[in-house]
Amino acid sequence: MTKEVEVFVSLLLLNLLVTIGYVLHNFLRKKEKRRSFLFRALIMLLCPLVGPLFFFFSYWIFKIFMSDPVDLDDVVFSKERVKTFLRPDEERERNMVSLEEAIEIMDKDNLRQIMMNVVRGDIQKSLTTISLALNSEDSETAHYAASVLQEALNDYRMNVQKQYQLMLEEPEDKTAFGEILLEYMNKVLEQKVFTDIEQKDLVLKMDQVGEYIYKKKKEVFLSGYYENLSLRLLEVEEFTLCEKWCERACYHYPDSLSTYTAQLKLYFANGQREKFFEVMENLKKSPVVIDKETLEMLRIFM
Repeated sequence: MTKEVEVFVSLLLLNLLVTIGYVLHNFLRKKEKRRSFLFRALIMLLCPLVGPLFFFFSYWIFKIFMSDPVDLDDVVFSKERVKTFLRPDEERERNMVSLEEAIEIMDKDNLRQIMMNVVRGDIQKSLTTISLALNSEDSETAHYAASVLQEALNDYRMNVQKQYQLMLEEPEDKTAFGEILLEYMNKVLEQKVFTDIEQKDLVLKMDQVGEYIYKKKKEVFLSGYYENLSLRLLEVEEFTLCEKWCERACYHYPDSLSTYTAQLKLYFANGQREKFFEVMENLKKSPVVIDKETLEMLRIFM
């Protein structure tokens, strides 16, 4: 055996002894995760001399240069919640305008960008705004608004018809479908984007949906349902049907403000002055709290 081979074998044996010693040392200490030091031992075994020297010097470099204690004087560990108060951005608020005003004053490029932003949101909540863009001087914006509006209204008609048929399926009780449909129909009909004839037809269908729910399970009929039906019927001048829902609301929700406001709007619209003042007197005597909107409405009516 030559001297070079002897030196090489000696280095291998020394590396093996160092690796075994490292493994035994960590097994006895049990301070380090087994997977971690076994991985290091494997590196040391597969890379004789280089592996042990790398870990040796890296350990001492870390000890000398990176082991200083961390200064935590400026760090607060507390479970106590802190409320932060942000001042309003007055400059931003002054520069904000409604979508309706923006459509009137914006140039073509900005107007198209606004329309894109509106369409990216909930279209069904913005149908009125989109319909205003139909009269835009920019033909491209008007054409885009028309196509979006037509598609949204077609989807609405199809969904209403589909849900209406599902609701009428017998013998199962489908009042849950009716409640969803009632809210869905009102969300669009209150924006008044249909022609007068179609608006009236859809409102009458909404009345049929409400009648179905009321007859099947009137206990699930919320105060808001009575108000929505009353207002939509009032808008298409179906005074008799509107009064029907007002009377029902008065019976089931006598202490709700919407019960009184719906009656006031109805009797003012059809000119029943005696009933109007009677409802107003009942409202004054009731424990119902009158909000600013109702007071303003009464000032206008008076």
